Amino acid sequence: MSEKKENKSDITRRKLLAGLAAGTAALALPLRDANASKWEEYFRQHFKRLSKEDLKQILADMSRDLSKEYDKDAKVEATPAMDGVIFAYALDVSRCIGCRKCVHACAKENNLSRNPEVHWIIDLKFKKNVRWLNFEEGERYYNPQLVPEKGHFYLPIQCQQCEKSPCEKVCPVGATWKEPDGIVVVDYNWCIGCRYCMAACPYGARHFNWGKPKIPKDELNPDMHYLGNRPQPKGAVGKCTWCIQRTRKGRYTACVEACPVGSRKFGNVMDSKSEIRYILENMRVFTLKEELGTHPKFFYYFSLGSTIKDLSHD
Repeated sequence: MSEKKENKSDITRRKLLAGLAAGTAALALPLRDANASKWEEYFRQHFKRLSKEDLKQILADMSRDLSKEYDKDAKVEATPAMDGVIFAYALDVSRCIGCRKCVHACAKENNLSRNPEVHWIIDLKFKKNVRWLNFEEGERYYNPQLVPEKGHFYLPIQCQQCEKSPCEKVCPVGATWKEPDGIVVVDYNWCIGCRYCMAACPYGARHFNWGKPKIPKDELNPDMHYLGNRPQPKGAVGKCTWCIQRTRKGRYTACVEACPVGSRKFGNVMDSKSEIRYILENMRVFTLKEELGTHPKFFYYFSLGSTIKDLSHD
C-alpha cells in the first residue's frame, strides 16, 4: 500500500518503534481515531518488569475490553509457574491416526484466528519407508474421507519448548523467553513482527498473524492468560504455550484431552510418579532434529513398534 493511501491512524508497533528511534516525532502521530487503551498498549512496560499493581490493572482492563468486544464475560489472568514443576510432552507416533482433532481443539482453546486461519499444531502425513524427518516431504493439507490412510503415518508438530531455544536468542526486543516451568512464551505487546524467531525456529512452530483475528463470538474461550490464549494481534507472532491457562492450574492441554486414541501425554517431569516421567524412563524416546542441540522438551516414541516399518494402521 502506498504512503498516500495509508491510514495515518493505523499505528503499528513497528511504526511506533521507528518513530521512537527517530526521537520525539512519534509523539506527533495522530490520535483522533485511536482508542485510549489501545494507545497505552504501545507504551506498556515489558511483562517481566510490570509491578504487581500495574499488572493487576492491565489484566482488569484487558478483561473489560475483551468482554465488550466479544459480548462475553472474559477474564485474563497471569497465573505464574508453579514451584517444582517442569513440563514435558510425549507423543506416541505409532498411535496417531492423523484425525487433526488436536489441531482444532487447540484453535478453539487458544482463541486462534479463523480468518486469517492460524494453527499452532501442524499434522504432517508421510508415506511409510521415506525420510520422514525431512519435513518438506510431509503432506500438510491432506483430506481423505477416512483416517488413518493405508500405507501412511502421521507426525504432529508444534512448539518443542526448547531448553536452548533459538527463537529466544534472535528476538531483538526480548519479546519471547522461557519460563521457570519450561514453557516458552511471547509478550504480544513487545513483539514487533520482525519474524526473526520464525526464521530461527527449525520446527516451523511459530506463526505470524497477517490480519485482525476473527473469532466467532460464541466460540471465544473467555478463560485467558496474558502470555497464552488471548487473541493474537495482527502483526504479532504466536505459538503453542502448552495451554498455559490450563496447565498452570493442574489441567491437561486441550490437545491431550481431544486425542481420541491417547497418543498424547503431558505432565511434570519433576514428579517421579507421573506418566510422562514413566515414558521418558521406559520408552525409546527421541526428539526432532536432535543434532541442532536445542534440547526440546517435546518427545516422540513408539509403543506399537520400534521403527516406522513396524507401524500398521491397516
